[in-house]
Amino acid sequence: MSPLRLPAPPGFVRLFFALMALAVALPWATLAQKEKGVGLTMSGDADPKDIGLPLYPGSRRHKEKDEDSAGINFGAWGSGAGVKLAVLKMESDDSPDKVAGYYKKKLAKYGKVLDCSHVDPSAKEGGPNESDKKDAPLTCGDDKPDKGGLLFKSGTQQDQHLVSIQAGPHGGSMFQLVHSAHWDK
Repeated sequence: MSPLRLPAPPGFVRLFFALMALAVALPWATLAQKEKGVGLTMSGDADPKDIGLPLYPGSRRHKEKDEDSAGINFGAWGSGAGVKLAVLKMESDDSPDKVAGYYKKKLAKYGKVLDCSHVDPSAKEGGPNESDKKDAPLTCGDDKPDKGGLLFKSGTQQDQHLVSIQAGPHGGSMFQLVHSAHWDK
C-alpha cells in the first residue's frame, strides 16, 4: 500500500489491524536501542510532533466526512527493531505550489529534498540492495504522486518524511504529511 493514498476510516481500521499483525511479528526489545522493553503506539490521529514537520500556516485538518479521522499514528518496537508510521491529512486555501515551496524548505532539515513529482520511470536510482543499508540514501523508487500532484521526500530509506500535495476539488490544496521509519539491530 502506498503511504500517499490514504483510505477512508474503514481503511484506517484495516491499516491498524495490518500494522498490528506486523507489530506482533516483530522481535521485541528496545526502541532505537535507547529504551528497554516493548512498545506499541496506535492512534486514529497524529500531530506535527509525530510527523516531524510543522503545519502549513492557516491549514486545517482534512476529513472526507465528519466521522473521518485526519490522521494516523502507529509505532511498534522491541528487540532493537521497530516500525513507525504517522500520517496527517490537511487542506489549505493556498495553491499547491505555495504549499510545496513551504514544505520543501521544512523538509531540508532531514537532508536532500527529492522532488518525485516528475521522475522518469526508466531512470535507475541506487544500486542493488541499496534500500537494505542502514542509512541508504533516499530515492523516489516507485513512489509517485496522483496525477497532477506533487511529491517531496527527505531523509533515508529507513527514516523518511514525505509531503504529497494535490489541488483541492474547489480550489486551494489538499496535502498529506507522512513520517515513515523502520529500524533493526
